[in-house]
Amino acid sequence: MVLRLLRRRRRLSRAEVASLSGLSEASASRIIGELIEQRLVSEQGPARSTGGRPAAPLQLDDASLLSIGVDVHNWETRISVGTLAGRLLETVHFLTPAEPQEALDVLCRRVRAIRKRMKDREFEGIGIGARGIVNSRDGVIERGNNPAWTRVPVRDYLESRLKMPVFVENNVRAAAFAEYHYGSPDVQDAHCLLMMKVDEGIGIGMIVDGELYYGQHMAAGEFGQMVIADLDGDARHERPGCLEKLASDAATCERYRLLNGNRKCPRAGDVTAGVRRICHLALTGAPEAAKALRESARYLGIGISNVVWGLDPDAVILDGAITEAWPLVGPIITDQFADGREFLNFKNLILRPSTLRGQAVIRGAAALPFQSLFNAAEHARMVSADAGG
Repeated sequence: MVLRLLRRRRRLSRAEVASLSGLSEASASRIIGELIEQRLVSEQGPARSTGGRPAAPLQLDDASLLSIGVDVHNWETRISVGTLAGRLLETVHFLTPAEPQEALDVLCRRVRAIRKRMKDREFEGIGIGARGIVNSRDGVIERGNNPAWTRVPVRDYLESRLKMPVFVENNVRAAAFAEYHYGSPDVQDAHCLLMMKVDEGIGIGMIVDGELYYGQHMAAGEFGQMVIADLDGDARHERPGCLEKLASDAATCERYRLLNGNRKCPRAGDVTAGVRRICHLALTGAPEAAKALRESARYLGIGISNVVWGLDPDAVILDGAITEAWPLVGPIITDQFADGREFLNFKNLILRPSTLRGQAVIRGAAALPFQSLFNAAEHARMVSADAGG
């Protein structure tokens, strides 16, 4: 409970910890002392006093335990070293090989290099954020948005080679987790937070009452497959009118290509960079770029509106290159919403880009190895297992 308070509030005095937790000051002080001894909490110098004895602020220890976070794209994989407080110390990149085993082997080499370079530091484990349907309980990518990534036992493969705990999560759920815990305070008390990730595909991570929502088959949030337009095709397989086909980065690039008369379309690995270029062009007055973005934003708005009707969230946060033209696309998205004065689902709804500036997935992945420290029941199970209980 104390660790969760410090993760959410960043810096607190001992008296504030006692007040917010409901603990007596003596109990709070004893627990804080133990956490400092375990190098989970650090106590900084005295805060500025307004009279009386100054209170030394407490915060999560940012210098002892580390983790490794991994964000696996179809074309690129990013690896970051993270801290208990959610800060990223360094990030490296490599092009993602087409075959999953080759990609995981490259990842192993890069992780070993990091650990060798930081051999005096203690690592809690590795967190992986991956596209598609991910069984986070078993550490298996059931179905990636690249067909090669089907039934890939990521956790078992990496743990057998790196001898470290490995945690695997859907990338959008990881992003939602990071936004909720490390983003702007305006969503930290949300009853229902939705995080929409727009890149190669479109998905939504859901946090309900502070916990990630997974669904029966750990496939909740695949709203990119929601059909929002009546287009020709087999809805069971092609779904040509689904949100992902109409508003993903690939769709925006293709729309711009057709409007601009270009014969070349960005390769799959370049679509996010392509949308960034389109955003820049649109904001500097290029009419074809602006038209392409407006059309994608309109479809996004229709999709988000449908989700808001169904889930009645407090906040919808967007993460993706298209938000770099937010002054253009934001109003078009909200134009698809019902009047909040008449329909309660849209009243006081927060809609904005992520405050984590493209780092939501990697920060969420880097936080996965620390989760047992913030979850008393899970920590107790791990301690019992280690003791043979």
